[in-house]
Amino acid sequence: MPYQISIIIPVLNEVEIIGNLLSYLSNNSTATNSTEIIVVDGGSTDGTLDLVRTFSVIENTKKADSITKPEFKHQPNIFLIKSPKGRAKQMNLGAQAATGNVLYFLHADSFPPKDFDQLIINEVNRGNNAGCFRMQFDSNHWWLRLAGWLTQFSWRASRGGDQSQFISKELFFELGGFDENYTIYEDNDLINKLYARKQFVVIQEWLTTSARRYQEHGIWKLQFHFWAIYVKKWFGASAKDLLAYYNKHIR
Repeated sequence: MPYQISIIIPVLNEVEIIGNLLSYLSNNSTATNSTEIIVVDGGSTDGTLDLVRTFSVIENTKKADSITKPEFKHQPNIFLIKSPKGRAKQMNLGAQAATGNVLYFLHADSFPPKDFDQLIINEVNRGNNAGCFRMQFDSNHWWLRLAGWLTQFSWRASRGGDQSQFISKELFFELGGFDENYTIYEDNDLINKLYARKQFVVIQEWLTTSARRYQEHGIWKLQFHFWAIYVKKWFGASAKDLLAYYNKHIR
């Protein structure tokens, strides 16, 4: 059975980077492998919506007339969907709209490797129905370089949503999608379920993600709080408890 990928990108006020990502994906994917890019907006107020509309005006429907778009090596269908705020809700809504049989969830500031779509399909053809890429930050700070280097290993502690996430649509819905009780940690909650099934692979090619949050909050401060959230979840903290900690120390 041929596989096709639906790329799902949750956004909220990402006008500075979403255009670069859409251009990159369009120039580094093929019509054979990537059927569509679905941008799911959670209530942006900074011009993100207008920028995405320059790529496509197919908004909450796949029947609208297209407008003049930038020229790309490959022009995938780019759809804009409006959603209630919350990445879990946004990504679930994108998955429901997807026509591809492989879902690829990608943060707006993460750029996958060249030929990412073929690399994903190669793994699915091998029977690996979920996984991610190893990751590097766009920073030369020694700790962030080390943290990125560690993502090549299959350890559960090395996983995170910034590495992106591919999963077959069938498996995604079998697991119930992203748990919308989680305002944060929704990526890791799904990854935990996949690890419990021994259904996860790390593709050994580099995805590059932004270090902007570390630069904003401070590397050691943010890393400490991310570790704290991980440990709290390990000891059974609820989605509500994790959000309260995040709001107090990070947001």
